[in-house]
Amino acid sequence: MPWSLSKPVLSAREPPAERGTDEAKTVAATEAPRPPADGSLAVGEAALAEVHRLLGAWLAHEPGARLGHDPEELHQLRVAARRIDATLSLFKQHLPAALVRARKTAKALLRSLGATRDLDVQLAGLNAYCEELPEEERQALEPLKERLTIERARARGRMLRALDSEPTRRWIQTLTAATAAPPAANDAGAASIAAVMPQRVRRRFRRLRKAVRRLRADSSMDDYHRVRRRAKQFRYALESGVGLYGKPADDMLKALRRMQDKLGANQDAHMARTHLAALAADPHAALPPATLFHMGRLAEHHARVTAEAHSTVTRSWRKVRGRRWKALRARLGEFEHTASPSPDALPGSAALASASPAAEAARLSH
Repeated sequence: MPWSLSKPVLSAREPPAERGTDEAKTVAATEAPRPPADGSLAVGEAALAEVHRLLGAWLAHEPGARLGHDPEELHQLRVAARRIDATLSLFKQHLPAALVRARKTAKALLRSLGATRDLDVQLAGLNAYCEELPEEERQALEPLKERLTIERARARGRMLRALDSEPTRRWIQTLTAATAAPPAANDAGAASIAAVMPQRVRRRFRRLRKAVRRLRADSSMDDYHRVRRRAKQFRYALESGVGLYGKPADDMLKALRRMQDKLGANQDAHMARTHLAALAADPHAALPPATLFHMGRLAEHHARVTAEAHSTVTRSWRKVRGRRWKALRARLGEFEHTASPSPDALPGSAALASASPAAEAARLSH
C-alpha cells in the first residue's frame, strides 16, 4: 500500500537503548516505516523516510539537551544530527537540492554540539577515575573538575546560541518541509532501494578496509579517527537497507558496534589527554601543584588506553572482515542479481554490473 510521510511525532520514543560511547545507539523519537523486505521502495522515498525518522529523534532530544541535566540527551541529539547528515550524503543523488544543501548547516551545528559533548565525556571520565582514588587524591583533582565544569558551561552557552540561530531553525524547517511533502514529488528517480544499496554498502566497506590497511603500530590518532569515520559510514549505509539483508546485516552491525565502541574509547582518551596537556601548559588556568601532579597520572592512564589502539582495532577488524563480511557479501549479491539498477543510480554502476560474479568476488576478497 502507499507509504505516506507524516510530520514527526514529538513525544513518542522507541524503547531505550543501552548507553555508552556507541554513536549508533540512537533512541529514535518516531517509528517511520522501514523499506519493504523485497526492496521495492523507491530509493528517494526510503531516504526521506529515514530523514523523517531522524528528524523526529532530533526534536525529541533537543529539549533535554537544552536543559543539560542528562548528558545522554545531548549525545543522542548529536547522533541524530550526524545520522541526518550521513543520510543526506548517502542519498544525495535522489533527494531535493535544498535538502542536500542543508548539510552545510548540519556540519557547523555538529561542531558546536561536539565541543560540549567532549567536555561531558571528560567530566564523566574524571568522575569515574576519581571513584577509585583515596579521598586526599580526589580532593587534589577538584580544581580540575571545577575548571572542566566552567569550560562546559561556556561551551553549552555557545551550543544554545547555535541551536537558537536562524540557520539552525531554517535547517529544521527545510527537513520538515521535505519529509512532509508527498513522496512522489520528492522521488528523484525510479531506482529501488534494493537496486542501489548493495553497491553503496560494498563501496563503504572497501573504504573502511583501505583505512584499516593503512594503519601501523605508530599511526597517529588521526589515522584511527579516519578508520572510525569509515566504520560509521559503512554502518550507516548498511543500516539504511538492514531490513533487506536479514541476519547477515544484524551480525555485521554487532561487530561494527563493538569496533566503534573501542575506537570511540581510544578517541576519548586521546582528546582528554590532549586537553590535560593544554591545561597544564596554560598559566591562566592557575592549577595547584598537587592538581598538576595528579593530572599527569591521569594523562598516563589515558596514554595506556591509546597505546593499545592498534591491537584493539586489529582484533575488532578480524570480526568485521571475516565470516560476517562473507555472509553479508553473499546476501548483497543476491540483490544484485535480481534487481535492475537504473543507469544513473550509482556512478560506475554499468561497469560494475558488466563484471562477472567471479571477478567481483575476487576483487572483494581478503
